[in-house]
Amino acid sequence: MKKIFILTGEPSGDKLASTVITKLQQNHSDIEYLSVGGFHLKKLGVKSIYDLKEITYIGFTSVILNLFKIRNKINKTVNEIIEFNPDILFSVDSPDFTLRVAEKVKSINPNIKTIHYVAPQVWVWREGRVKKFKKFLDHVLLLFNFEKKYFDKENIQNTFVGHPLLENKENIKTNLSNIIDENKKIISLFAGSRTSETNILLPILIDFIKLMNEKFNEYNFIFHATDQNIDFIKDEVKKINFNNVEVISDEKIKSQILSSSVFAVSKSGTVSLEICNAKIPSIIVYKMNFINFFIVKFLVKTKFANIINIINQKEIIPELIQKECNSKEIFRSVVYFLKNPELMKKQILDVNNTLKEIKSKTSSSSEASAVVSSYLSS
Repeated sequence: MKKIFILTGEPSGDKLASTVITKLQQNHSDIEYLSVGGFHLKKLGVKSIYDLKEITYIGFTSVILNLFKIRNKINKTVNEIIEFNPDILFSVDSPDFTLRVAEKVKSINPNIKTIHYVAPQVWVWREGRVKKFKKFLDHVLLLFNFEKKYFDKENIQNTFVGHPLLENKENIKTNLSNIIDENKKIISLFAGSRTSETNILLPILIDFIKLMNEKFNEYNFIFHATDQNIDFIKDEVKKINFNNVEVISDEKIKSQILSSSVFAVSKSGTVSLEICNAKIPSIIVYKMNFINFFIVKFLVKTKFANIINIINQKEIIPELIQKECNSKEIFRSVVYFLKNPELMKKQILDVNNTLKEIKSKTSSSSEASAVVSSYLSS
């Protein structure tokens, strides 16, 4: 029996990995899996060697403060992978964790094939890392076609598979009357999947809701949470005692709520692509502590945080970053869009034109699983 170890580092990676493993399970019934994963892989029956929360860190300072823990987790993970002895180590995103593990595993057992999904953003910073990847990665799966040149240059096997969050999903309609007031319009809110993100963004978004409720009475506000942070968000939302705020974590309901929204306010990250794919106008918000922001500004090569803006080299989706990420600025931006429907239509049109360039011909998960399958038979 063939074996695959799936290595993720945060909820978004767990979600991406599950789309590929779903395809593999449909085509191969004889694969044994083990992982560092979360809710989505668990739903597929894939056991995780520990809780994903234990390694979900964000920002340079939090990594520095947790260096000892991270090093121990890396070593423990490497030991578990070597003991499991998989045919393939399938690592997904979170390069500061997953690629350190992959490098150690490859040095101990070169026979384990290493496939990494979601190429590190070398086009944003540290392009020189690509040379190092050549030593321990057998194949890199790319979300964006423009990334190929960086890996082709170093003769690293790579395949553009597109982004799985842009795939058309089966829409299963659920009765939402117990969640939302059908007479009100929905604004979807995304405060992040990591605890450190939510701690910063949630109070700002709650203050934004307060400002909206002072001026309008026709909106429902729905927080899209993960299983990891839903209890925390619910507890904070209870404190404001508004009857037009809900928190959801069920993926099918989240998708339906998003599709029914008139607008979205989202933290910077992969979730913004889901919003774009649902054809919902949005703004991007993000905030980190001063030291982290200073380091990021010093290192990154791009002007923008959102991939749509990076590809276009201009601000298609407004970004409220750092000091602009406050309740008053978010309120002003959202109200401006809501009062100008032509601006929302223009954003959706520009975003759709960009998405056409980064979607795969079939589906990302199908193409990614085909690459993984090819290594199983080699």
